Order: sequence, then C-alpha cells, then structure tokens
Amino acid sequence: MRTWQALLLIPAALVAQPPQSTALLQGILLERDTQTPTGEFSVRATDNHVFRYRFDENTSADRDQLASSIARLEPGDKVEVISDDGPAASLRYAHAVHVLESAPSRQRIPQSRFRSYRLPQEREIANATLTYAGVISRLNAERMVLHTRGGGEQTILLRQDTRYLGNGEVVEPGELRTNMRVFVRAGHTLFNEVEAYQVVWGQILLP
Repeated sequence: MRTWQALLLIPAALVAQPPQSTALLQGILLERDTQTPTGEFSVRATDNHVFRYRFDENTSADRDQLASSIARLEPGDKVEVISDDGPAASLRYAHAVHVLESAPSRQRIPQSRFRSYRLPQEREIANATLTYAGVISRLNAERMVLHTRGGGEQTILLRQDTRYLGNGEVVEPGELRTNMRVFVRAGHTLFNEVEAYQVVWGQILLP
C-alpha cells in the first residue's frame, strides 16, 4: 500500500518543480557592453525577470533583417534572444539576438527629453561646477565609473554632446577605454546625477 502511495506522489512532485527557463526569450534590452568584442548584456522579460547573457564574436545580431552587432543595439530595443538553456539565475551564452522593435529615439539617450533647456555645449564646459580625475574602471555607451584619486568610485553619465579630447585634439567617443586616466568637467542633471561635459586624457594630463 505504501508503494502505491509513493507512486501517486511522484506526478505531484514533478508538477511542483519550477519549469526550466526557455532558451528562446523575448524582452527589452536594458544594457550591453560596447567597448569589446566579448561582454555581457541584460534583458527584462515580459514577467519583469531580468536575464543576463554573455556574447562574443560568434554571437550574431540583426535589425530589420540586416546584420548588426551587439554594440549597435540600443537600450529599449525589444529583442528575441536565442541562448543556451539553463536556470534563470545563470549567465547564459547568447547565440543570436534579433531586434523585433527598435527603441523610441528618446529612450536611446537617457533623460534627453529633459536636456533641451541647456545652454550651448561650449558654455556648459566653461560653467562646469564639478571636476573629477581618475581611472575608468567600467564603461559603456551611456556612462562610465571613475576610480577617483581619493579611492572612491563616481558614476558619470555620458551625454550625446559630451566633448572628448585626446592629447589635446577632439576625438570620437569610441576612443575612450577602460583603465585610461582622465580628467572630467561635469555638472548635475535635474535628477542630481553627474553628467560629463568634457573628458580629457593623454599627454596633457602628465606633470
């Protein structure tokens, strides 16, 4: 009798087990690494669970049926990710990322809708109220984390019109790298976050 009771409990136990997460997931891209061919990105699923993925040069990406790359995806894009299956808490390997719906332009530059009131960029640099110097410990297209001379870390937003100077010359944002020592002129946003007006590095920083 006890054997039959045990057998009856087996289906119930199987039903009670949490389902394995699917290897095909749709959601909203939250963030991604952009400075290296390998890195990580995160996606918020429709049930608000956040999944993290790792990618490399073999991970494919496309938008509007055209080949793209992880670095060119935008936070806010609705994506479909094909990955290795596994527990929700694990860091999965992404085989392919398909953009199902592009993010609205206002989502691509954080808080851009609040910045129309600002002065021209040259005057902002002249009126910068904050300055920081240190080494970049983390970096993506929207912000960087600076390890300052005092030993602390400061998160700094990167604006669409942030000016970058390398060795005294204006350069593209892509020239910025982790482990670089930089000097930053900055100010506060309406939400009291720090945003960079100018980032400077190179020989000009040497004593």
